[in-house]
Amino acid sequence: MKYLKIIGNKKLEGEINISGAKNAALPLLASTILAKNRIKIGNLPDVVDINTLLKLLEKLGSSYTKDKNTIHIETSTINNTKATYDIVKTMRASILVLGPLLARFGHCEVSLPGGCAIGQRPVDLHLKALEQMGAKIEIKSGYIQATCKDGLKGAKIVFDKVTVGGTENIIMAASLATGTTTIINAAKEPEIVQLCEVLEDAGVDIKGVGTSKLIIQGSDKKLLEFKDFNIIPDRIEAGTYMCAAAITNSKLTITNIIPLHLEAIISKLEEMNFEIIQEENSLTIMPTKDIKPVNIVTSEYPGFPTDMQAQFMALATQANGTSTIDERLFENRFMHVSELLRLGADIHLNGNIATINGTPSKLNGTDVMATDLRASSALVLAALVAQGETDIHRIYHLDRGYENLEKKLSEIGVDIQRHNE
Repeated sequence: MKYLKIIGNKKLEGEINISGAKNAALPLLASTILAKNRIKIGNLPDVVDINTLLKLLEKLGSSYTKDKNTIHIETSTINNTKATYDIVKTMRASILVLGPLLARFGHCEVSLPGGCAIGQRPVDLHLKALEQMGAKIEIKSGYIQATCKDGLKGAKIVFDKVTVGGTENIIMAASLATGTTTIINAAKEPEIVQLCEVLEDAGVDIKGVGTSKLIIQGSDKKLLEFKDFNIIPDRIEAGTYMCAAAITNSKLTITNIIPLHLEAIISKLEEMNFEIIQEENSLTIMPTKDIKPVNIVTSEYPGFPTDMQAQFMALATQANGTSTIDERLFENRFMHVSELLRLGADIHLNGNIATINGTPSKLNGTDVMATDLRASSALVLAALVAQGETDIHRIYHLDRGYENLEKKLSEIGVDIQRHNE
């Protein structure tokens, strides 16, 4: 087991280059199951979740060669349709192989997923939608057993609530189905837009990309000819490093980004009195004399992302005044609060609302424990301004979603080291 030691209270300077988006790469890798050709994918982040999904695809019979952040993947050789518990238990996104496997082979078994313990994220919406497309689904011994003897059929799918994974699964399934599938109340995240664009380039007719209504014309089980592509930049990684600049009140440039994807994050930082200078593919955060408090309500894209509320909570501890965060998407996503309290933060919880009484320079280093991916990054941010040393344990959570975290932080002036427990 590894832990991070951070010595806080240092100014940052320089620039950070953002890696490819984990949350875009995962469905895109799953979508290669629909391909008949070998595909080259660039800007692939080297993080644990990606390597876990590649291991699963390999177990299903695909092969790949990887060189740094570029991969060549061949899935036409897949000969196994069982996604086993030993891999799926570590990462919820493994459920994304369900739609493409079922659409291509007419049957598959996928273990019920694991992943971060941030609250209930049931897959019932995925399963109900696939049943509407003609699949027969049973849950046996912890596995989803899905069959559709005559292939999936186009259908009208109305999601009761917005589901990113469910939207992705049905987009992929619909791409090989017979007939037209309409998805109502589809998620609109940039990662979903890229999935649609890659499938469009592979010949799938998709109308309404980027809106809540998608109309997909299926290929009638014909495998697709994919074109090579690059993964979009990771907006959550970018947002995390923007918060690193803000919490230390430092000037920092973030490169390899799409500013449009960061509008909700930029808006909240501007509310907190930070000037942000935007370029076409980068932005620079300027220090401020007075960090103002902020009120945040998480919601689906293009609203404020739930994946950024933990980082903003850490930032709010340094504001002059009281901030609130209303978490609307997950019921168990404040597990980092108890660890921030250990560092000296003043935070009160009332159901899904956190109240943060900010006092600049109040935090003190101590031992803290990461509980999930984004909570981990909040603890790193808090450690940047804590007096003395902070040791962050269970950092395998961080490795799931941040590429070269220590290297990137070291290069802008953070005193950070990884040690064995």
